[in-house]
Amino acid sequence: MSNGDEEPDAEKTEAAEGSSEPPEPADPEPFAERLDDAADAVDRAETEDDLDRVETTLDEIEADLEDAVFAVEIEDEPEEAEEDEADEAEEDEDEAEESEEANPRDEFEDRLDDLRADVEDQRGPYRQDVTDALDDAVSTIEDSEWTKEGANSVVDAVGKYVERAGDTLEETFAYDAETPADAAMALASVKDAVNETPLDPDDDAGTIDALLVAAENLSSDLDDAQVWSDLEVREQLRREGFYDVLDPETRKDFPPEWSAIKLYEKAGEFEPILSAMDKLDSDFMEDNILDSIEHEAPTAAYEPVHALAQRRNKQPVRILGRIADERACDTLADFLGGGDVGLEQVSLRALGAIGSEESTEPVAQRLAADDPSIRSAAARALGMIGDTRAIEPLGDVLDEDEDDSVRASAAWALNQIGTQEALETAAKYADDRSYIVQVEAEKAAGV
Repeated sequence: MSNGDEEPDAEKTEAAEGSSEPPEPADPEPFAERLDDAADAVDRAETEDDLDRVETTLDEIEADLEDAVFAVEIEDEPEEAEEDEADEAEEDEDEAEESEEANPRDEFEDRLDDLRADVEDQRGPYRQDVTDALDDAVSTIEDSEWTKEGANSVVDAVGKYVERAGDTLEETFAYDAETPADAAMALASVKDAVNETPLDPDDDAGTIDALLVAAENLSSDLDDAQVWSDLEVREQLRREGFYDVLDPETRKDFPPEWSAIKLYEKAGEFEPILSAMDKLDSDFMEDNILDSIEHEAPTAAYEPVHALAQRRNKQPVRILGRIADERACDTLADFLGGGDVGLEQVSLRALGAIGSEESTEPVAQRLAADDPSIRSAAARALGMIGDTRAIEPLGDVLDEDEDDSVRASAAWALNQIGTQEALETAAKYADDRSYIVQVEAEKAAGV
């Protein structure tokens, strides 16, 4: 019940809102000109200070863009109540045409992003880029189990880098390493020397670049050196032509398998990726292969992904849902009710994506879960499955569940099932106390 003081405040608010004038639309042309000038400044930039000034300019443009309101973003005044139906229809058509007009904000934001990327591309190289590359090389040497031939290659590769770094910095670094461990220590000393050398990204760009190129060559040499753990695997992949997709530039990346997988993913060729998945056993490569196949989710990936999903890892479970092979349903149903909320949510979504009516019963049972997020996910999964047997339990959720988000999911699911009975069940709640439930119910009622 409202008291006597509330209504005047409401009336004042409505009056204030009714009297507000639309903002003056901003002119897009000055923004376009400022962005053109910024692009020219990026092209002319020769120093880090120049790039810093461009960055400041971009920040100012972005701030002004956030404050601006363009004509396409300004809503028209409400139509007068006395307008006839013909005028309203004509106005609706005009509004539809206006809504299709391009918003200059989108173009300006894209240009800002591109210019910021251009600024970053022009920065550096920096001394830290060199020391980071050397840190990676030291870690590779220390963490790898080298074959005899590989150990000799490591010692020689580090020796070449030490000599090149000495020539570049006009210093002499002692190097008498006989083992990879010795080579790692010597390389760490060179890294410390580089780190202590004052190298300005503008004045010493040539020196930094020479050190960085030498470090990249070292990384490539280490990549080519043999280690026991991957000798047989790489030989198998080589004979299969797995590395043929690499060119001299991409072969420098470590590990080369990662580069090859990304190239195969881009080309939509998943057979080589799945072959590598079967042979490579590192967690790093497993994660990257899963990332590569998740978007397309080729059916040929079912067996290896299903094996990984049985470890209760969420990403393979998601991929099983995208593959949509009904053989996965029993495995996914086993993950329901186990106490891992995140895993159960992903499993319910996967079961919904697969859409097998055999999953209706185990999914419907989770409508009684304690966690509302589980109940909501179960309701949506039932909607995706589309089994009419779910209409009654979903109706019960709408009637009895205390969480409105769960009830809204149930109404959404009934809309997805789409039969007359399902729509009528949801439509009963078109006047529901909860707005999110009401929205879904109105869809069912055709409002």
